[in-house]
Amino acid sequence: MAIDTGTGLVGTRGDRYGEMLLVNLADGQLTAEVFNTYQLNECPQDLWDALDPVAIAAEHGVAIAQVNGPRYWLMDRIEKQQVGIPRIETFGGISMFLAAVLTLDAATVGQYYVPRTVDRKAVWGFEAGRSVFELHDTEGHSYVMQALCTGVDPSLSEDTLGTLGERLSLPEGWTYTERVLDEPLTIDTTYVDATVIQDELQNTYSRWR
Repeated sequence: MAIDTGTGLVGTRGDRYGEMLLVNLADGQLTAEVFNTYQLNECPQDLWDALDPVAIAAEHGVAIAQVNGPRYWLMDRIEKQQVGIPRIETFGGISMFLAAVLTLDAATVGQYYVPRTVDRKAVWGFEAGRSVFELHDTEGHSYVMQALCTGVDPSLSEDTLGTLGERLSLPEGWTYTERVLDEPLTIDTTYVDATVIQDELQNTYSRWR
């Protein structure tokens, strides 16, 4: 369980959360507001299973509502820049705060291994000595898994991630690797947008190089 140090949260690895994406089209731009349960509740399974995305989309006046999770953090530290009072919404009895805004390309919605831009104003930190799980594309970019998802495969856990690459249908030329960090890995997207991708099991990765 994470501890608030005053400058951020430490001990976040393994903490559970869920997300709700509210997707809408405005001024020709498709965006998704990403709401997150983290630190508000532990994404109770009974309420999560009862979520109705169609009803939630109608209630909030958006084109699509999409559930994302349950999920478990794989980073050890989170620093989040909060601007103003957090916006909190309730979905099916589950409170969530607005954590980020995701820019979408209508042509790639629903596709995996597609880089997407996220305005999240945060720092993710992975400690030295920790195992990290990475995707490497054909352009020299590397993405580290920031969260695993049990929404598609409930049996997925951190213990199974070492062999996950055998299950993934990676784009041609891409690779999946596990390594132990010999120094801390920090992804600072406080003042720049993050670039994220998902695999077909909805695990999420952040580009770090």
